[in-house]
Amino acid sequence: MASSSVPSFTFQATGEDNPRQVSGSGSSRRHLSDSESEICPTTKSLARLCSRDKDERATALEKLSQKILVCLELDRAGSPRLSKQTLLHLLRLSRSCPLQEVRIRATELLCIAQEEGIEVPRALASGPSAFIPAKEMLIEGLNQDILIESFLSLGRVDHLTMVMALHPSYLSCFLRTRHALFELDGPLPRDWRHYVSVMAAARHHCSYIVQQHSKAFLEAGGEESWLSGIKNAPVKLRSLHTLNKLLAHRPWLITQEHIQELVCAGAEPRWSLAELIHAVILMAHTHSLCSFVWGCGLNPEPDHIGGYAFHPPSPCHIPHSPAHEDGRQELVDGAVEVEVLMKRMVELQQQQEEEECTQEEMVTRFERERSESIQTAVVRGAPPELVLCLVEEPEFRYEDFAPKGEQSPPIMRAQDYSWEDHGFSLVQRLLPDMGQFLDEEFQVVSNLTYNRMAMHEDVDTYTLRKALWNYIHCLYGIRYDDYDYGSVNVLLERSLKVFVKTMACHPEQTTARIYHAFWRHFRHSEKVHANLIVMGARLQAALLYTLRSIT
Repeated sequence: MASSSVPSFTFQATGEDNPRQVSGSGSSRRHLSDSESEICPTTKSLARLCSRDKDERATALEKLSQKILVCLELDRAGSPRLSKQTLLHLLRLSRSCPLQEVRIRATELLCIAQEEGIEVPRALASGPSAFIPAKEMLIEGLNQDILIESFLSLGRVDHLTMVMALHPSYLSCFLRTRHALFELDGPLPRDWRHYVSVMAAARHHCSYIVQQHSKAFLEAGGEESWLSGIKNAPVKLRSLHTLNKLLAHRPWLITQEHIQELVCAGAEPRWSLAELIHAVILMAHTHSLCSFVWGCGLNPEPDHIGGYAFHPPSPCHIPHSPAHEDGRQELVDGAVEVEVLMKRMVELQQQQEEEECTQEEMVTRFERERSESIQTAVVRGAPPELVLCLVEEPEFRYEDFAPKGEQSPPIMRAQDYSWEDHGFSLVQRLLPDMGQFLDEEFQVVSNLTYNRMAMHEDVDTYTLRKALWNYIHCLYGIRYDDYDYGSVNVLLERSLKVFVKTMACHPEQTTARIYHAFWRHFRHSEKVHANLIVMGARLQAALLYTLRSIT
């Protein structure tokens, strides 16, 4: 039985990956099917757990407990039964609710159900991320308030929020942008907004986001058949297919003609510019979020397919640890790498102050960086059917901006079309306030710093952050005339380039090996910071190409 000693965010050991299996015929436990009658702790009663009034929350928790305990009086004839959904809801609360009294009570109720012979679900993951130890997520200080706020506002604290909470200032503006995109008044109905995100996430085989928005789509009144295949969706939504695949994989190929096909007179079905800009931001935001989900190795939620099981853990299962076998040697090598990087940052700054490069040399360095061969693709298993059925032309994937031996598309010069001078005002005009939300997100991620690097404090990390942002835009064919791209090769080691390019260009290929290979002596929160920079730079690049075509 759980007691008040349960710590915040109690994560369990990893188990076998079989979310639908139930115990064998010889077991005395019973698996309760969805079809059995239940006493519904209703959506409304569960929502009251998110009340900002502490007394109302306590009352709701007591009523929920009473309803569930009545369900467990199994000896009384005709007694209602707990549904699988209710059990999964309790599992999620027991694992991730930042309110201790709710988390403890959910744990106790699951224990009581188990003692009564009910098969209760068990989370398969040991924490929010497969790459980051769970203890990194358990910071009680600054991020606890934002986790509580997230729970009270959204009704849950998901793995995405937990990992992003390592950087509370970014998480705050991200949640505001997400709320504006999906909840505030806008040209697209709410169910369509979630379906557009489902379509976008499917391009990167991201079942985590597909499941999140599929659930939200149904809760918003969406038609369930649309989720069983893109062919069941309205023609107007399906007409976004070309724009969706280009935004996800090769946004530099987007032209004015792609926009005209959707918005001009005679287009059938026809999108208004406001509707289209809303859909474009939804798709680009989701594509970049897929980079973050894959790049941080997010595990399925406890109530997602692949995130729970109803069978007991295998006694012989030993979770795999990606840690280096020789920890002491890694410590030494990592410390040396950090020292070298810091020295390079200082030397680079001094060099740039003393020397001036010609414009021709700057262009040459950009071209050298852009055409550098960074092999990233690895073999990954086929995506689940719930994702594949939502993808048209699955064979259309990322290709380098300028493959060797081929003529490259025209470079986008940041001085000719930028977010600050052009994109922001267009979004703000067509979708009021959304430009402001996105601008805040870009500003926060660009300026985010704690003035530290690995074990060192009082470090100016500007040159490193700038190199990361500009390298991602370089991969997308965007050049800053006033930036020396020789800095990228000096500051970004090859293993970091492999990780960044994988995340930015085909995130579904990200692996633990790629994640652990770079910045080996840095904090995990610093690697998450790098993920945020990739996500922001990728989002801005995709938006710039599309907004330029609309302009």
